Amino acid sequence: MTNPLLADWKTPFGLPPFSDISDDDFAPGFETALTEARAELAAITENPDPPTFANTIDALELMGEGLHKVLSPFYTLAGVDSNPAREALQREFSPKLAAWGSEVSMNPDLFARVDALWQDRDNLDLTAEQLRVLELTRRGLVRAGAQLEGFAFDRLKQVKERLAVLGTRFTQNLLADERAWYMELDAEDLEGLPDFVLATAKAAAEEKDAQGHAVTLSRSLIVPFLQFSARRDLRERAYEAWTSRGANGGETDNRAIATEILTLREERAHLLGYDDFATYKLETEMAKTPDAVRKLLMEVWEPAKAQADLDAQSLAAMMHNDGVNDALEPWDWRYYSEKRRAAEHDLDEAELKPYLQLDRMIEAAFDCATRLFGLEFKPLDVKLHHPDARAWEVTRKGEHIAVFIGDYFARGGKRSGAWCSALRSQQKLRGDIRPHVINVCNFAKPPKGKPALLSYDDARTLFHEFGHALHQMLSDVTYESISGTSVARDFVELPSQLYEHWLEVPEVLSKYATHAETGEPMPADMLQRMLDAGTYDQGFATVEYVASAMVDLEFHTGDAPEDAMTAQEEILEGLDMPSAIRMRHATPHFAHVFAGDGYSAAYYSYMWSEVMDADAFAAFEEAGGAFDKATARKLEDHILSVGGLREADELYVEFRGRLPGVEALLKGRGLDKVA
Repeated sequence: MTNPLLADWKTPFGLPPFSDISDDDFAPGFETALTEARAELAAITENPDPPTFANTIDALELMGEGLHKVLSPFYTLAGVDSNPAREALQREFSPKLAAWGSEVSMNPDLFARVDALWQDRDNLDLTAEQLRVLELTRRGLVRAGAQLEGFAFDRLKQVKERLAVLGTRFTQNLLADERAWYMELDAEDLEGLPDFVLATAKAAAEEKDAQGHAVTLSRSLIVPFLQFSARRDLRERAYEAWTSRGANGGETDNRAIATEILTLREERAHLLGYDDFATYKLETEMAKTPDAVRKLLMEVWEPAKAQADLDAQSLAAMMHNDGVNDALEPWDWRYYSEKRRAAEHDLDEAELKPYLQLDRMIEAAFDCATRLFGLEFKPLDVKLHHPDARAWEVTRKGEHIAVFIGDYFARGGKRSGAWCSALRSQQKLRGDIRPHVINVCNFAKPPKGKPALLSYDDARTLFHEFGHALHQMLSDVTYESISGTSVARDFVELPSQLYEHWLEVPEVLSKYATHAETGEPMPADMLQRMLDAGTYDQGFATVEYVASAMVDLEFHTGDAPEDAMTAQEEILEGLDMPSAIRMRHATPHFAHVFAGDGYSAAYYSYMWSEVMDADAFAAFEEAGGAFDKATARKLEDHILSVGGLREADELYVEFRGRLPGVEALLKGRGLDKVA
C-alpha cells in the first residue's frame, strides 16, 4: 500500500488525510522525504551553472515540500494528541531534523551561491520582495554558522543537535507531569465551588476514570479551583503541583536540562562571535539589544510591583478577617482576589460565565473579522486530527482565502497553553497556495450535552489566537519564508494582542454574550461592570509576567548560570519579588523558553508588542470607531498581508505614522496612576 504521507492528497482543499494516516507511516515517510530533500539540496549546490535567483533562491524556497507534508500532520498530532508512539518518533526525529537543518543552513556551497547573488544584487533586477528574501536568506545562513570553519563548524552542528534533543525531552517531561497528576475531591472538598467548576471537575474525573470530582493541571480547571475553593489546604496542594511541573525528581525532572540548554546556547553564541545568547538572539528583533528589553521591562515593573504590594495588603487583611493568621501565600491570592473583585465590582465569575459560551465567542471573533476585513466563515464537514476539532472555509467576495481549524478543549495528550500554527502557509511561488491555519486552546470540556463556558480570560485567549490566525490567513506574498507570522518575534504578537481589543467593544459583547440557558443578552449593567473590571488585578498579572520575562532575559545575558534554579532565585531576589506572587512560568515548566529557541531571550515579546497594540487600537478609535473600514484596510495592507516583507518597525510606521511609547501600555493595564 502507498504511504498516504507520500501520495497526492485528494482531500478537500488538500488537507492532510488524517483518517488514512497511522503512526506507523511517519518514520518511513520521513526517511523517504528526507532523502528527496537532500537530493533537492544537492541539485542546488552542485549546479554547474552560475547562481541565479531562480536556480538558487527560488529552488531553495521550493525545496522540501515532501518533508513538510510528513512533518506538518505529525507535529500537529504530537502537540494536540500525543501518545507513546508519537513521543518516541519525536525523540527520533529531533536530532535528525537538527542535523538536516545544519546541512542546509551551514552549507558552504549554498552560502557561496547566495553570497554571490547578494554581492551582485544591484544588477539582478529584483523585486522588493525578492531582494528582501535574498537579504533574509543570506542573514539566516550567516547567523546559522555557514561561514564557520574547522572545529567551530563541527562543534556548532553538535550543539544544535543536542539542543534539539533536550528541547524535545523538556516538552515531553512537562507533558508527562501534567498528564500524571490529579487530585480527587470528596464531598467535603467541594466547599465554595460553583456549578461550572463542579461540572468541569466531574468531567475531569471521568477522563481520569476516577469517581466524583477531580482537579487536574489543566489551566482552565486549576485556576477556577484556586479562585473558589474554600479549602486552603487543597488550594496549596493543587497550586504546588501546578507550579512544580518539571521539578518533581526522577526521569521527568527538567532542572538539569534547563541548565544544560543555557550552557549550550551560550556556547552557540560564542562560536558565532557574540558575547552572549541574548545579544545574538535580539540582533534581528525590534528591540535589538538586551539593554532595550531591560529598560522596557523595568519601566513596567516598578508601577506594577507598587500596585501588587498595595493589593497584597488588602488581600492579607481579608484573609485575616477570615481568621487565617498566616502570611498571604501564592495559593491564597486568586481566592481572595476573586472575593475582592466581587465586592468592588459586583462581579461574580459564576454569574458571568454562562454568558460567555465558546460557540458564541467563536461567532464573535468571526463577525469582527467579517466587519473589519470582509471575511466569511462556512463550516466544513471534513475529517480532522481529532473528533473535537472543527473546520471552516474562509472566503471573501466568493474567493477562497483559507481553511481555519479550531481545536479548543483540553485533553490528556495535548500540551498545555494555546497556540496558532499553519498546517500549510500561504505562498505564490508554487501556485496560488492558500493557508490551512489551526488554533489550539485548552478550555475545559463540558459534560456531554452541555455548552462549553469560558472565563473572560479564556475568551481573550480565543481572540488572541484568532488574531494570529488572521495574520496567516490574510497573508499575500510570493515567498513562503516571509509569509504570515514569519516576522520578528517581538512583532509577531502585535496582530494577536491587537485583536483582543475587539472583545472589549461593548457592541460585540452585547450581541454575542448571551446566556447559555435563557439566550438573553448579558445585562447592560453587568457588561459595564465586566468592562470596568478589565484592569482589575493587573498588578498581579503584570508582576508574574515581567518576572518571567526578566528571568528569561538574565538567563541569556552574560555568562550562563551554573545552576538555573539558583540563578532564578537570585534574579527574583534582585527584583524584590513579592512573596505572595510567583513568576508565571518557573524554569522547569517554562516551555516558551526551553522547549525550543522560539521565545528564548524573547519572552518579553508579548509586552513589546503590547506597547504597539494599545497604540494601534487607538488608531481605530481616533478614526471613528473599532470597525473603521479605512483603518482596517491600512492594518491589512501594511501589517497583516505583508508578513516579513520589511523590518517590523518600518511596517508599524507605515500603518501608524510613528512608533509608540510605553504610556499606552501602562494606561491599558491601569498602572499609569500608581504612585
